[in-house]
Amino acid sequence: MPKTLLTIICEALAAEPLERLLAGVGAHGCTLFRVEGEGSRGLRTGGIQAFANIQVEVIAAPAVAGQLIERLQLKFFSKFAMVASETAIRVSRQETF
Repeated sequence: MPKTLLTIICEALAAEPLERLLAGVGAHGCTLFRVEGEGSRGLRTGGIQAFANIQVEVIAAPAVAGQLIERLQLKFFSKFAMVASETAIRVSRQETF
């Protein structure tokens, strides 16, 4: 069964509301990394926690990933520095997702 890897890179301030959103749409879990980088909104380093970036990865059914993208667009993109991408993947241990 196909799965989708949803990768979200955003400011750390979005972590808690993002985790609530993931639980609310039925995502079974996520992996969160603290990351640094530079983009359209300038350099983001991890030196000051409030201004740090995080990367969140979620493996989900395509329908769940689609719901997540829609809700991110509606409720998060206007409030947080954020980008999200989807990749079709094949995973082992299908029962986990």
